[in-house]
Amino acid sequence: MSRTIGYVVGLLMILLGLIWIAQGSGYFPYPASSFMINQSIWVLWGSIMVVAGLAVTIIISRLRRKG
Repeated sequence: MSRTIGYVVGLLMILLGLIWIAQGSGYFPYPASSFMINQSIWVLWGSIMVVAGLAVTIIISRLRRKG
């Protein structure tokens, strides 16, 4: 059960990070009133979130192999 939650959290972090990257770079201008559109700092934060999400999923998968 906790592994499933870990995978879901990791995948949601990756998805959220990709949305932040897309909004920060201007490729996903939705909603139109978003403060994140064309703001390069959100590309950085999105990248950090994607890396963190990947780390969570990798750690969960390694724990799964051991246990």
